[in-house]
Amino acid sequence: MTINPELLKILACPKCKGDIYLNPSRDGLICDHCKLMYEIRDDIPIMLIDEAKPLPSAP
Repeated sequence: MTINPELLKILACPKCKGDIYLNPSRDGLICDHCKLMYEIRDDIPIMLIDEAKPLPSAP
């Protein structure tokens, strides 16, 4: 998946308005504060809180 680096600079978590970053597999945007991943589908980030996936808890 390719996401425009300029877009990534201005995107923020819709829930907390905090910073997000591209995950290693490049298929989602991660918010560490909210522990959510926003999927990227067809090169479009889905920035809807209801569609975000919770991140697994660290042991």
